[in-house]
Amino acid sequence: MRVPIFSLSIILASVLLGVAVPKLVGQAGMRERMAHLGVSAGRTRVIGVLEAAAVAGLLLGLLWWPLGVAAAVGVALLLLGAVGFHLRARDPFPMTVVPLVFALAAAALAVLHVLDN
Repeated sequence: MRVPIFSLSIILASVLLGVAVPKLVGQAGMRERMAHLGVSAGRTRVIGVLEAAAVAGLLLGLLWWPLGVAAAVGVALLLLGAVGFHLRARDPFPMTVVPLVFALAAAALAVLHVLDN
């Protein structure tokens, strides 16, 4: 089961890094998207920090599975929160389903870590 764990960890870490960096540097486009969702600039940076921490947790979780489980669960919860914000903003279905799919992938990763150990 190591290949699915490795693959999901790398995919999730890549996606999270891709959305964390614009939040951390305060990219204008990201600030606009987050403002549309009703998220302040300060909270956007906090979310970016959480996403960056999740990247580290997912990657280090490849070496120590309990950290991988914790990071995957945290990612799933963070992304379920994103789904809620998209629903509240009445965003189109594709914008809402993307974080849901990644939340499910993170949950699957947590289960795979547990089953592998």
